[in-house]
Amino acid sequence: MNTPDTLSAPIDLARVRSLFSRPQRVAQSDFLRREIASRMHERLLLVKAAPRRVLDAGCGSGADLALLQKDYPAAHILGLDAAVAMVEAAKTPASALKSLISRLMPAKAGVDLLCGDFGNMPLGPNSVDLVWSNLALHWHPQPDRVFAEWRRVLRQDGLLMFSNFGPDTLRELRTAFAEADGPAASPRVLPFVDMHDFGDQLVAAGFSTPVMDMEVITVTYDTAAALLADARALGGNPLATRARGLSGRAAWGRMLAALERQRRPDGKLGLTFEVIYGHAFRPAPRVTAAGEAIIRFEPRKGR
Repeated sequence: MNTPDTLSAPIDLARVRSLFSRPQRVAQSDFLRREIASRMHERLLLVKAAPRRVLDAGCGSGADLALLQKDYPAAHILGLDAAVAMVEAAKTPASALKSLISRLMPAKAGVDLLCGDFGNMPLGPNSVDLVWSNLALHWHPQPDRVFAEWRRVLRQDGLLMFSNFGPDTLRELRTAFAEADGPAASPRVLPFVDMHDFGDQLVAAGFSTPVMDMEVITVTYDTAAALLADARALGGNPLATRARGLSGRAAWGRMLAALERQRRPDGKLGLTFEVIYGHAFRPAPRVTAAGEAIIRFEPRKGR
């Protein structure tokens, strides 16, 4: 399936791997990932599930692995990330978690790590019961293909739960850079996909009953330097069309001045994050591999 131009950003996946090649660089923004993971977890607790195998797609340095293992102590937890350095960083907490599990529940559960693209995973079909992905989907240029791949690895009635940034994210930076560079300049902030488009893509990929919701989180800063440091720590600009640098010190000054003009009544600088949450199930197939319709007969209640 080809993603329409309006739903696909020209993201350079090699650039994404490079941006996440130094875990210490992105660690500064982990407070936001932890907060959103907590809110995802609250939603997950509303779904009654007992998965045998759980995939954390885009696991980063592995912070969510322990959360998932705590919820599903008998499950095999698999972390996957495209950045080798992130997988390496996840090995230490994963090893400690694996050792603890082996003592408490010998031969019953485990934690393993893989390096790979979550849009083209080294996993067989129908091999996972739960796909969890926290703030990773927006780093892929074709989310519709990612959804199709996640559906492929999910077993029947398996659950997908994910979060990612929506179009209003970093709007303050987008405005400031537009003032500094001019309207015709290459974008310096990733154009994030709208929640409703994700819902349509989930249905097109074959998921059933997708549920999407959104909230806005605003983080405040005393200085522009602190705001920009967190924005860089979130990942940076992976666009293949990105500008390679401001035109000079004057342009950078214009950008900072544009940021300063956005100070709130309390004197703080705000940075907006539109957070999209989604979950959906892989339904039972309606046709056989040969294309024949599957008809199910359910006994009437009370008989």
